[in-house]
Amino acid sequence: MEDYKLFDAEYRLMDLVWREEPVNSTQLSRLCLDQFGWKKSTTFNLIRKLAGRGFLQNEAATVTALVKREQVRQYESEAVVERAFGGSLPAFVAAFLSDRTISPAEAEELRRMIEESEERHG
Repeated sequence: MEDYKLFDAEYRLMDLVWREEPVNSTQLSRLCLDQFGWKKSTTFNLIRKLAGRGFLQNEAATVTALVKREQVRQYESEAVVERAFGGSLPAFVAAFLSDRTISPAEAEELRRMIEESEERHG
């Protein structure tokens, strides 16, 4: 699956599944009612839709994720950088940091990630 795009409601449901899995589908619908005010039918429609797209599995009333949270995060972040910044990661970082400061620990973490990426990709 190359397209990991999730709409807001789909992401909210996936977030619950990632946190609670494996989760009984009835329990999941109760969590959705409590947290989002969704009717049972809304939750089950989203489960069915996401299962059809290969994001979830609902077997024997037990819902599990077939896609990892990190896969969705990577897709979403790449899509934002591509759409809003023409694929330029430096332009994204510059815009992100333009009116905020980062702590020394955050700066060090970013340096570490850049170094690790350079080592992996030569």
